Amino acid sequence: MYTAPEKVERVINLLVEGCSIRSIQRLTGIDQNTIMKILALAGNRCQRLLESKCRNVPVSDVQCDEIWGFVGCKEKRNQTGNPDFGDAYCFVAFERATKMVLTWHLGRRTANDTEYFVEKLNEATTGKFQVTTDGFAPYFDAIHTSVGTRVDYAQLIKVYAAPTDEEHRYSPASVVDAIAKPLWGQPDPERICTSHVERQNLTMRMQIRRLTRLTNAFSKKRANLWAGLALYFAWYDFCRIHRSIRVTPAMEAGITDHVWRVQEMLESVLGVKS
Repeated sequence: MYTAPEKVERVINLLVEGCSIRSIQRLTGIDQNTIMKILALAGNRCQRLLESKCRNVPVSDVQCDEIWGFVGCKEKRNQTGNPDFGDAYCFVAFERATKMVLTWHLGRRTANDTEYFVEKLNEATTGKFQVTTDGFAPYFDAIHTSVGTRVDYAQLIKVYAAPTDEEHRYSPASVVDAIAKPLWGQPDPERICTSHVERQNLTMRMQIRRLTRLTNAFSKKRANLWAGLALYFAWYDFCRIHRSIRVTPAMEAGITDHVWRVQEMLESVLGVKS
């Protein structure tokens, strides 16, 4: 790398704290093309780190959800014919006890992408555990095929009120009921919940500028969104101390024995040393 290691570290710190590319350019004086190259390289290596470290992790209570974003333009405005433009859903598997993001997948909200995501979950976990999802229908077949009897599976189906005009435009309608639906195994009724992974979705929107709503900071390329997500998840699992457990999720899961600094993460994935 031609950029000084301390500058690379500063760029990564700003990226994971929710700064946009242009604001990082103003703060650091680094060209935006260089910032994008750092993001792409770090994101690709961080994904390799996650795949190697987050494998066969013992878990007890997993929640799965999808967070919506878009690339280039929103789906209803996509007149380009580019298959990479439009809706981009990030599937997230979150462990309730350790607060760890076990795996993730960027794709469409389709049966194929759901199956691919659940197969990643199967590779990332070991042992028997409970899993809860929302009412998205493809989860049933995907979980049955990939993890089968290894899990106690339930869905939490939310019922929404009729939206007002303002709610329809800017946010989902109010939730009027939540129906817990056990599907197989013996899921604990007290743990049929998706609140923790939904709170994780809020953290993602606050820490990843590309997912912040009602701004012009959306991704122009799917590869850049993918790299931004991979960088965030590595930082979240290994570097960010979670307030409720007072350690990083990777420490709580027994994967590491100390809090990684961003510099240490860069040394691990890029070989960059200050």
